Amino acid sequence: MKFILGTKLGMTQVFRQDGTVVPVTRVQAGPCVVTQVKTAKKDGVGSVQVGFGSQKKFRLNKAMRGHLKDLSSVRFIREFRTDLTDTGLERGDTFTVKVFAPGDKVQVVGKSKGKGFQGVVKRHGFAGSPATHGHKDQLRMPGSIGAGGVQRVFKGKRMAGHMGDARITVKNLEIVEVHEDAGELLIKGAVPGARGSLLIISSDEGTMEVQKETEAPAQEEVQAEPEMPANEDQKEESTVSTEETSEAPAAEEKTEEENKDVQ
Repeated sequence: MKFILGTKLGMTQVFRQDGTVVPVTRVQAGPCVVTQVKTAKKDGVGSVQVGFGSQKKFRLNKAMRGHLKDLSSVRFIREFRTDLTDTGLERGDTFTVKVFAPGDKVQVVGKSKGKGFQGVVKRHGFAGSPATHGHKDQLRMPGSIGAGGVQRVFKGKRMAGHMGDARITVKNLEIVEVHEDAGELLIKGAVPGARGSLLIISSDEGTMEVQKETEAPAQEEVQAEPEMPANEDQKEESTVSTEETSEAPAAEEKTEEENKDVQ
């Protein structure tokens, strides 16, 4: 299983090698950091908690600061149900868009644009009533809402109400291009949400490629050792030189004593 978090940048179009035009959505994805790894034995469920985006530390409450100890302050946190044997993720691991490749099929989860309170024509696609022939002020009205004998409205009746601002999942979308330097994914077609909204991108196939935090090896201190002569000849030369230096002052003393005797 592969997954990543990102934000929607907008839509554009790209050309394939055969010249066909493909409409794509630009997504700024990653880098993401693993904030927690849950196991079925300890937490009751196997999942990976992922953080994305930057956040000022003072905006986090004390509980979140403790949860993100020794990690960077993230803005979004989401969990993915997965088997830990497939991912091999650990707390503190970081991954980018490199986990995906062109041609991968993914599903994208986002929150649709909120449209407020809307009528049945826009919300459910009702055709409305005729504009003339006795239908005064009935053009966009819902009409009858059911039989009168039951004295109630059946559940699920399509009526006016709040529209949008809902969790939407779009499956089987193709990744057209992966821009590693910019950290962008180009996904074929449209995805839910406005510009800048959070997107959850996942695929059941493949494995995660993460960057492990490695510590620099400690440098060993090398102590300077005194230089030793390489062979016995060098040892003999050193002893001879020391004897000559010791005999030189003794010879000078003898010459001085001889001069005194002569006088």
